[in-house]
Amino acid sequence: MIAKLKGRIDAVGADWLVIDVNGVGYHVACSSKTLAALAGQGELAEIHTEMLVSQDMIRLVGFATVNEREWFRLLQSVQGVGTKVALAILSTLSTAEIGNAVALQDKAMIGRANGVGKKLAERIVLELKDKTPAFAPLSQDVSRLAAELDAPRPTAAADAVSALVNLGYGQAQAGAAVSAAMKKAGDDQPTEKLIRLALKELALA
Repeated sequence: MIAKLKGRIDAVGADWLVIDVNGVGYHVACSSKTLAALAGQGELAEIHTEMLVSQDMIRLVGFATVNEREWFRLLQSVQGVGTKVALAILSTLSTAEIGNAVALQDKAMIGRANGVGKKLAERIVLELKDKTPAFAPLSQDVSRLAAELDAPRPTAAADAVSALVNLGYGQAQAGAAVSAAMKKAGDDQPTEKLIRLALKELALA
């Protein structure tokens, strides 16, 4: 199994690159975020890879970080998520954003990715909820929030986090603020109150 490649980037496409390793060119499929994180054409790069073997072909998928590769594997464990959909999610969201979306059961966030419909997004957040901590770079506050929320009632918290993100705050920062607000006011507060309390937490940070 090829787990990592280190060489010079020979060519770059919309969702792939070719990396020259000692004269051998490896074609590697990548998410747009991976391509953006790596050096440009002609530059040296190190790529973590996943080798996919089927009856008629062998493919390499590349990642800028080990964490991104672990999320790719985790996403593919969900029925209906193949290579194309997993890469679409990783192209749309950072690994921290995916982790927070799963922890907060925010299917709307996952549904922003190309090719991810409402039912598939719901399946992803539900099936990965208990698997996330092993991979997600979540803050302790967001992890605590995820543990406090049951799947049937994450709406107010998820909506509050989304509202804060729309205001320009980072996903992890917003999640931590909502978590702090819920610790003080309780987890049964409406979205509007959670937003107000979370904004106060952010003002004190």
